[in-house]
Amino acid sequence: MTAVILLQATGGGAGYMQLVLLVGMILVFWLFMIRPQAKKAKQAKSFQENLQKGDKIVTIAGIHGRVNKMNEDGTIDIETSPGSYLKIEKSAISMEMTANVNKTAVTTPAK
Repeated sequence: MTAVILLQATGGGAGYMQLVLLVGMILVFWLFMIRPQAKKAKQAKSFQENLQKGDKIVTIAGIHGRVNKMNEDGTIDIETSPGSYLKIEKSAISMEMTANVNKTAVTTPAK
């Protein structure tokens, strides 16, 4: 019974400290989780909007190809092998994999 009374008596200052800790946790969560993810999504959208004919791409599903045609409805036609075309959504392009494919193509000397 006395422990309950003592805990209730010291609750005034602890409420302020709990509020500070809660705000701190939200701030850390935003800095390490939400902000980088939003930045990455913004970069991916910019990358998808700046695609041009002839760019090498990789879809989220892992399909490699070259951009053949940009359609008005938000889709693109890619050439996966000579004479073989696929119509995909722009949002299905993986920016990370495409950057890796293009980096290897640039660093590998042509024979």
